[in-house]
Amino acid sequence: MAAGGSAFDLTGAVRLREIRQFLRSSHAVPVAAFFAVVYALGSMLWGGMLSLFPVRGGTTVEILTGSGTGQGWWNYPGLLVVAPWGVLSLPFFATFAMIVVAVGVGLGMAVAAALIFRLVRPSPEELARSKVVGAVTGLTPAMISLVTLGSCCTTTAAATGGIGLIAQASGTTTSNLLLNNWYLGVAQIVIVWAALFAQELLLTVYGGLLGLRSSGSRAAPTVVPPIGRRWVAGATLRVLLAVGGILWSVSMLAEWTTRDPTSSGPGWWLQWVVQHQLLAALAVSAAFFPREMARFAVALRHGVRRAVGVAVAVAALSVLVWLPAPLPSWGLDSLTDQLLGALGAPVGWGAIPVGSVTGAALVVRWGLEYLLPAGFVLATVLAPARAFAPLVATVAQRGPDARTAGQMDLLGLERVGTAAVGQRRSGGPPSDAP
Repeated sequence: MAAGGSAFDLTGAVRLREIRQFLRSSHAVPVAAFFAVVYALGSMLWGGMLSLFPVRGGTTVEILTGSGTGQGWWNYPGLLVVAPWGVLSLPFFATFAMIVVAVGVGLGMAVAAALIFRLVRPSPEELARSKVVGAVTGLTPAMISLVTLGSCCTTTAAATGGIGLIAQASGTTTSNLLLNNWYLGVAQIVIVWAALFAQELLLTVYGGLLGLRSSGSRAAPTVVPPIGRRWVAGATLRVLLAVGGILWSVSMLAEWTTRDPTSSGPGWWLQWVVQHQLLAALAVSAAFFPREMARFAVALRHGVRRAVGVAVAVAALSVLVWLPAPLPSWGLDSLTDQLLGALGAPVGWGAIPVGSVTGAALVVRWGLEYLLPAGFVLATVLAPARAFAPLVATVAQRGPDARTAGQMDLLGLERVGTAAVGQRRSGGPPSDAP
């Protein structure tokens, strides 16, 4: 999922340089446009933005500037077209979200199509394992986006199921998300483009093996880790960390559908900024950049950086351990307090009502969004080498030092991190990092 090696360019990855270069070299840009248009039309039809049926009379075009009640402000200005062929309704933010998601889907599907074509007509230099990995990851953004197809503005039964899935993951209700449909658009954008970013990181590493000769992957040897139980466990953990961290991050926005952030107290903002966004950012970064985050975690064990490590550990613990009243009423959240709420404990004990999410969905949400990100972040502070062991085992290395870096053990990671900190203090160059 993440790139390894010293030549990684974060700015280029954010701009999806490898994906764009791969599409241009494969002459697949028109394919990306085709998939984007098809997805946009499918979203409008499935989501009720476009309805095709005979309408009597001529064509009427109207720009809507407001609802008159002040509700649903994100839908305005909107465009309403009534024509003999049907009705086209384009609320502002839902349309914007649909376009952004459609572009992401178009890119992901076009990369998948180009990779499949390379599978059908392989070049001698392409390795079988890299082709399989590339083809599967090429489909990732499109598959994730299809799960939430049309949910940004849906009224159909099929998309209502998708809304229910997002509601369960966010800890809110379907009716609340239908009323505040801006959140669904934001969730779609974040999920699809996070998956597309993961695809970009994979192309950065495996681009040379796939025949991509952009500036980011030219003449760089690649060492691919062996695929076994350890690799499967690490890859699964990376996927779960990415999914859990992203859901934990956007669930903050779900809370904003029922609570006005501008009038919320410091306790709520402490939950949103520290408990949600900080832990989510660390979990997702560990999934995307395990080796870089491993070095960062090791550095937190030395010198004044220990204070940062302690603060991060406290933030993770606050999500896991029991928070006494009145901290939950001030806005702080805790898995233990939610467990008390599910068991029917009184609010005076710090119990937090679990809301509409119950049963297996609630257990999955607790494990994926509370326990996994917070538990992993806490483990990285206490024992970074052990915590990152399964993640680092999945990292393919690219660059001049790929062969030695790919074989470095975890104790070596600890030694390198310690030596790097010491040399930075003395002004010397950092040692060879994994």
